[in-house]
Amino acid sequence: MNVLLSAYQLSLSVAQRPLVQSLYLELLPGQMLALVGPNGAGKTTLLHALAGVSPVDFGRVFLKDRSYSELGARGAARERALLPQTQADAFSATALEVTLIGRHPHLGRWDAEGPDDIALARRALAQVGLAGFEDRDVQTLSGGERQRVAIATMLAQEAPVMLLDEPLNHLDVKHQCEVLELIRTCVRAPGADRAAILVMHDLQLAARFATHILLLDGKGGHTLGTPKEVLTEERLSEVYGHGIGRLERDGKLFFFPQ
Repeated sequence: MNVLLSAYQLSLSVAQRPLVQSLYLELLPGQMLALVGPNGAGKTTLLHALAGVSPVDFGRVFLKDRSYSELGARGAARERALLPQTQADAFSATALEVTLIGRHPHLGRWDAEGPDDIALARRALAQVGLAGFEDRDVQTLSGGERQRVAIATMLAQEAPVMLLDEPLNHLDVKHQCEVLELIRTCVRAPGADRAAILVMHDLQLAARFATHILLLDGKGGHTLGTPKEVLTEERLSEVYGHGIGRLERDGKLFFFPQ
């Protein structure tokens, strides 16, 4: 099977504190990998390293079989999309104009967006429940609406690998589930050849939607596997430094502080 993203012997640290040591990872089509762990464990740092936008101490990251240096910025942007944790809007722009930014990797340096690009951006906005918001100034949107515009921009990029840093920020429960279901649908679509890595804090949603979990302990250690394998009471309690219980009902996992 085609490996969309791989990391070999990846090690990361901040201020000489190890965050990830000797990580081996292969992301396959149809997979949703949730990065979980306590605050400061290195989830965002790891995501940025996998996106090729921050340095690593050791190891290599590949998109399919090519390194970021081989691909270059534009080539990499066609293969992976990165949703940052926060959005900064220094200038007024409509939701459609912002979403069209996702099409830039597919355009020539002096090309303007064409009808197909505009149609694709409109469809992406509709997918996140923002049909009719095309002409709204993003500076007038609520936090949740602005987050969904950012997700639409990522969808418009049509990259095989989607890297999302806390995509549920500012979203209510309904929109959290809808966004995760949308991402899951994207990666599971027949012939899509797509996958996603998401930084998440909600363990229940991670267990419900992710095919795999990568749990960081903040000391360089990590555990990778299915939600049932990784999210055990003993391991979570140790990593988070607080007792965490787990229940399983109707095939779903539920977690609670003890």
